[in-house]
Amino acid sequence: MTTGFIPPHGGYKKLLSYQKSEFVFDGTVYFCDHFVDKRSRTHDQMIQAARSGKQNIVEASMASGTSKETEIKLTNVARASLEELLADFRDFLRTRGLKEWPKDHPYAKRLRELNRIPGATYETFKKGIEHPDTEIAANVMIGLIRVTSYLLDRQIRHLEQEFLKEGGLRERMTRARLEERGRAARDQRDCNDRNDHAAKPR
Repeated sequence: MTTGFIPPHGGYKKLLSYQKSEFVFDGTVYFCDHFVDKRSRTHDQMIQAARSGKQNIVEASMASGTSKETEIKLTNVARASLEELLADFRDFLRTRGLKEWPKDHPYAKRLRELNRIPGATYETFKKGIEHPDTEIAANVMIGLIRVTSYLLDRQIRHLEQEFLKEGGLRERMTRARLEERGRAARDQRDCNDRNDHAAKPR
């Protein structure tokens, strides 16, 4: 029996990039509802960008079974949406005279440590995400977005290499069809051999 040409897909919840994107989305909703005017376009745009980052990872994962091209495209869309969101958080700091943490800032180092914790949840970052100081809260969100974007960059490179090695749906269909034909031919030969053996006089 052949294994088929549609591989297992849809396991997005296991992707670290998706897990981080959930923190980014939930954190963005909290941040916007508390620190951005709900009547402004920025409020809705930031939340939509965060949602796009998360949902396109889901769509990419579900599409992966039949189209590697679509998976790569949607993962790139997720990455682009998070870049847009990153710019919004940076604008928030800049327009209010607040500082973005440099890489060697103690809080930035602490955030990197938290991001390395296996099985981290929203609660792991909640104190920073929901901090009443907007400079701290925005910088924590920036850090989480950067980590998620890094993971997506790495994921895209892996998908590109996988596509070059395995091809897309058409290539898998062709391989599966050839494998099935080869199996059928072997079965027929085995059947003929058995019939020939049975027909020989004893």
